[in-house]
Amino acid sequence: MQKKVAMVSLGCPKNQVDAEQMLYTLKNAGFELVSEEAAADVIIINTCGFIEDAKQEAIENILEASRYKSEGALKLLVVTGCLAERYRDDITEEIPEVDMVVGIGSNGKIAELINSALEGEPKNSYGEKFSLDLDAKRILGGMPYTAYVKIADGCDNCCTYCAIPMIRGRFRSRKIESIVEEVKELAAGGVSEIVITAQDTTAYGIDIYGEYALPRLLRELCRIDGIHWIRTLYTYPDKITDELLNTIRDEEKLCKYLDIPIQHCNNRILKKMNRKGSREELEATLSRIREVIPDITLRTTLITGFPGETEEEFCELCEFVKKWRFDRLGCFAYSAEEDTPAAEFCDQVDPQTKIDRSENIMNEQMTIAAEKNAEKVGIKTEVLIEGYDNFIRCYYGRSPADAPEIDGKIFFIAHSPKVIGDYVTVEINDSIEYDLLGEEVYESAE
Repeated sequence: MQKKVAMVSLGCPKNQVDAEQMLYTLKNAGFELVSEEAAADVIIINTCGFIEDAKQEAIENILEASRYKSEGALKLLVVTGCLAERYRDDITEEIPEVDMVVGIGSNGKIAELINSALEGEPKNSYGEKFSLDLDAKRILGGMPYTAYVKIADGCDNCCTYCAIPMIRGRFRSRKIESIVEEVKELAAGGVSEIVITAQDTTAYGIDIYGEYALPRLLRELCRIDGIHWIRTLYTYPDKITDELLNTIRDEEKLCKYLDIPIQHCNNRILKKMNRKGSREELEATLSRIREVIPDITLRTTLITGFPGETEEEFCELCEFVKKWRFDRLGCFAYSAEEDTPAAEFCDQVDPQTKIDRSENIMNEQMTIAAEKNAEKVGIKTEVLIEGYDNFIRCYYGRSPADAPEIDGKIFFIAHSPKVIGDYVTVEINDSIEYDLLGEEVYESAE
């Protein structure tokens, strides 16, 4: 009788790809994949361990899943992902409900480890970080028309607030041929939107080709039949080259969209964060981006309350946000992560002050986002249909300016039944906070 496995994957798209690869390994080994945790013999919690909130979410999910040992069929509770890699044996010692911990370097052995655990005593396993197979096969866990493609793993930036280099190791890229082959297979399976992801996508290729090869990779992907949209996340400002911008401008399949994690604008804070470049260089990059691609959608992330951030430096960040009017922006209160240099800085900011500053930034961004959405009324845009809302009786989806899961939606009235995953042209006629309302452009037969 097949053993049933359920997977709960938390955190970022990169973690989701890891989960999908483990699901393929498990299915190939004869396990039955199920969505209902109550029916599962094995539950895997694929965790994020980036910041404190993510760790708390992981622990809550672990404890929630553990109840199926008494209420369901659960025989084995397994923890994988970044939290597993970061805290290792501490997890089973501090959370006895967990039966086995598997670090990222042992993801490829997940089926073997689970089989052994079901037959006897579960054993934690931590392979070398570089043992994580970036080219492994996967089973898509999300929408069938959109797929994240991880082009590299690890990070060499070593920002003082970030634990990723400790968790994921040195930056390492996949070969272009492998990525192209994966995307061809995804396209053959019905995927039409590709989202490029890595800890730092702009560093892609530097370790194996001796140059930033993201533009070359993107041009190769644009040649693949069946792929309609390609967007790129996690592009670092110091590595955004003219070649990359020209490629995004010139290639029709590339969404005019860039996700640029900036974190701050003050030069002293940037230096303490070990971020590359200055405010002046950052602003020059932003100016160049908007000059080369006038219709670009820019997303960024910021951190408030970094150790030593003064009120004046925070005000500088507020003015920066007002000046550059990003289309999308997320702001997070600084989280002191153990074993990172910034956690040891002596000038930690009061917790409530960090939160208040973050909320102030987000309130300002809400106004900017509403104004930018209002400016879109009257325009026509292509929309990828994601579903139908039975309550308001209309379809919804995303435009090239909206990344999956993190950006807003476009709700629209259609003139005929639609197929989820198809593309239609919609005219925007209203806006509500972060979302847009519209109507399908009616194309009459001539």
